[in-house]
Amino acid sequence: MSNSPFRRMIGASGPDFWRLWYVGLIVAIVRWLETIAVGVVVYQRTDSAFLVSMMTMLRLLPMGLFGVFLGALAERFDRGRTLLAIVLLMSVTSAILAILDRTGQLEIWHLALASFINGCGWCTDNPVRRVMMGEVVGREHMGTAMSLDVGATNASRMVGPAIGGFLLAGPGIQGAFILSVLMYGTALWAVLTIRSRIPRAAGAGAVLARIGEGLALVRADRRVIGVLVVTVIFNIFAWPFTGMIPVIGRDRLHLGPEGVGLLATMDGIGAFVGALLAALWLIPRWYGRAYIGGVISYLIMVVIFALAQDPALAGAALLLTGLGGAAFATMQATLVYLAAPPDMRSRILGVLTVCIGTGPIGFLWLGWLADRIGSHNATAVTGVLGLLAMAATWRWWKEI
Repeated sequence: MSNSPFRRMIGASGPDFWRLWYVGLIVAIVRWLETIAVGVVVYQRTDSAFLVSMMTMLRLLPMGLFGVFLGALAERFDRGRTLLAIVLLMSVTSAILAILDRTGQLEIWHLALASFINGCGWCTDNPVRRVMMGEVVGREHMGTAMSLDVGATNASRMVGPAIGGFLLAGPGIQGAFILSVLMYGTALWAVLTIRSRIPRAAGAGAVLARIGEGLALVRADRRVIGVLVVTVIFNIFAWPFTGMIPVIGRDRLHLGPEGVGLLATMDGIGAFVGALLAALWLIPRWYGRAYIGGVISYLIMVVIFALAQDPALAGAALLLTGLGGAAFATMQATLVYLAAPPDMRSRILGVLTVCIGTGPIGFLWLGWLADRIGSHNATAVTGVLGLLAMAATWRWWKEI
């Protein structure tokens, strides 16, 4: 392992990479902490699987609405200041929710609005923070950097849900939001200490013209088209099942808030291990196979999780969804970043963000179906449809 990709990147990167990595870790922990906490509270108040799914959907909606625009816009501003403003916005949102709950005024629509606002911050991650990471470590280390970044995100899926579940059982959702504010404060400090300055893209062309150039490049590169097609399938048929974990955990597996949090943690454990393995040993010629194999295995495990009646089997299935999801998430942005010219990376990653933003379609579908045939049946059906979609689109993703 002395000459592993991980060791080489450690030697090449400076403290700014780790600051950017830390910001991603904190934002991801808060996202999962609040997702579980909000999901459980909404279900307790409304008894509607559809509304639980909508909370997660609202976090994804801005990606589809604004992803391309923000990718082109990011090239025209200082990314460090943009990142600072984004983290500050999300911390203020959590603070307001904590105050509303403290005063007894917190309503479901407040949680929905906050989910949308935080989703706006989340959709800037690829064109802002991850582009900064790529510029800091260099093209040759981007795959390893993304493995470490995805590893941080997946570690958050171990920590965030568990914290959210235990806080709900103790101080309640107010405690979850207060902790979110404190954690965002440390991320703000990390952003303020970043020394590297990523230059704005050459030229000051109109945002719409930049978007057009980015879309033209996407149409001309069959590898990028393949990545985008698989991304859409994953976000419509695979990822939305995470919104059903609190519902399936309570209704089918008969778990309390702590149990639901621990169940969701299993996905994060598998994802963390998968990302760590990728950082240590995954080499470029296996990037495409890891990407496709990760999606297919993820969908299979979603079906098994949905049909499991034993918490141990459900947890094992989530552990394996984590492994597959890590391979997908690590390679998704890496493949697009490596295929894009340096001056167009934010734009192309903005297009990728839009494809990720198709997730609301999946959440709407899954939430609607869950209210009709049950959450576990709906999740299993959606996973099978995802496998069929992968089979039907083979001629596109084989180019990867």
